[in-house]
Amino acid sequence: MRVRPKENKIFNPRMECMSRDELRELQSKRLRETVKLEYENVPLYRGRMDARGVKPEDIKTVDDLRFLPFIEKTDLRDEFPFGLLAAPKSEIIRIHGSSGTSGKPIVSGYTQNDVDVWTEVVARALTAAGGGKDDIIQVAYGYGLFTGGLGAHQGATKIGAMVLPMSSGNTQRQILMMKELGVTMLCCTPSYATFLGESIREMGISPEELNLKSGCFGAEPWSEEMRVNLEELLGIDACDIYGLTEICGPGVAFECLEKQGMHVNEDNFIIEIIDPVTEEPLPYGQSGELVFTTITKTGMPMLRYRTRDICRLNDAPCECGRTHVRMDRITGRTDDMLVISGVNVFPSQIESVLVGLDGVSPHYMLIVDRVKSKDKLEVQVELTEEMFSDTVAEIEKLRDDIKEKIKSVVGINTKVHLVPPKSIPRSEGKAKRITDNRKI
Repeated sequence: MRVRPKENKIFNPRMECMSRDELRELQSKRLRETVKLEYENVPLYRGRMDARGVKPEDIKTVDDLRFLPFIEKTDLRDEFPFGLLAAPKSEIIRIHGSSGTSGKPIVSGYTQNDVDVWTEVVARALTAAGGGKDDIIQVAYGYGLFTGGLGAHQGATKIGAMVLPMSSGNTQRQILMMKELGVTMLCCTPSYATFLGESIREMGISPEELNLKSGCFGAEPWSEEMRVNLEELLGIDACDIYGLTEICGPGVAFECLEKQGMHVNEDNFIIEIIDPVTEEPLPYGQSGELVFTTITKTGMPMLRYRTRDICRLNDAPCECGRTHVRMDRITGRTDDMLVISGVNVFPSQIESVLVGLDGVSPHYMLIVDRVKSKDKLEVQVELTEEMFSDTVAEIEKLRDDIKEKIKSVVGINTKVHLVPPKSIPRSEGKAKRITDNRKI
């Protein structure tokens, strides 16, 4: 593996390296402005503040954050599409979104200010991974409602790099362009990056023949072991990046080349860790649920948004010089959401397809695997006695119908396996619906 010198580059030193006291003062000012904006323009949140007896003037510093109510993903679904906007629709220049638990999309509206903030934080992430104006950056995240492709593209443009907007898929072409254009940085999911690395080796191409030096990989959970494998496959520095549509997209937090946790862009987002049961704030170093408050977003601000992601925070100084706190890798979720190739999938979405469907029982299993670095989802569906005794042609038609319905709801292809009646294990307690065989 090539040994690359670490080059500690910081995109915005004034913001990323300010003292903790200065940062706290800035956060408090921006929090006050955001709470006022939200209270005056979002009826749902105003009602919740009123129910708690909290007014905007009661929120003076970040210490007062605990008095504010939470926002959850179900609120975005219930208020779909524009109920949580704090700006007029005429000021919304972009919509991004992801799947909701009922199959209804979760959307977020972006003003020009929001796109500018998002672009800046991704630029910080790419810079922290060693990127700059002399780089050629290949974006292999999907483009569209999903924030990955456009987010990485905007950030790469901001740092002055040459951008190659490949989107996802078409692996042979990805590799051809990577080699012929001399791509130096790669942005995609870690599983797809691994698949690219394996495909490159299978084509007889050595990493030394490529100009790749680093990459920003996110949109799905990945382990330190996967990082080591990826770095060996491609001969690069592999850096983690974290984000979610509801907050801004990728760039909420990112790794520097020290690779000791992801720096949270605290001048734009206040981060908390709470006990998911008591909802009480927890100290740094203790594992709990991540909660984000946006303090520069104007289109659809989020105050105390519960992510359901579980991790820890670290406020120890980083060797890179950035002063923002770092978050560890996500270790799990407080709900049962699956991330399949960067797409959020909930068992309840599958259940919504199967409920009331003739020929199948309400019993099902989700089997997740990673084959050749690609996520695969198999849905095992139990047939009724009547359908089980039916013709093969009718059973195959039912299988194909279920597969198409699932794709229309969650947006990904699945393998549907129809199994005999009573073959899926029953449980006296909470039903076990998921088997995840991925090593992540």
